[in-house]
Amino acid sequence: MYEIWLALNILWEIALNAWPWLLALALLATALWALALQRGGARWRTCLGGTIAVGVLAAVATVLVLPAWSQSSLGELAYWVDWATLSGIAAGAAGVAMLLAWPLLVNLRLSRPAPEQRR
Repeated sequence: MYEIWLALNILWEIALNAWPWLLALALLATALWALALQRGGARWRTCLGGTIAVGVLAAVATVLVLPAWSQSSLGELAYWVDWATLSGIAAGAAGVAMLLAWPLLVNLRLSRPAPEQRR
């Protein structure tokens, strides 16, 4: 239990140091979502598959790249807390990627000319 509280405390301390970047990310996401919902929010399901694919790719990339980026390796993850931390970070990266990918995909789909409909 101590390890979980320690991880949450570390997460909180990092967030305190990175709050301007987190605020900028929140404002960017809000602007993108507002634009996407205004232009074509009724068609949100059309981009759901692409958004999930972006999230899965982001999670897999995070799991593979983060240990090497921190000068470690997947072989060094011996304790369940290490795996839980890496999984949580990967889930967070996937969530952020999906948060930004959905409105971008909706806007890209709406900016393409619609194919001619058959009669």
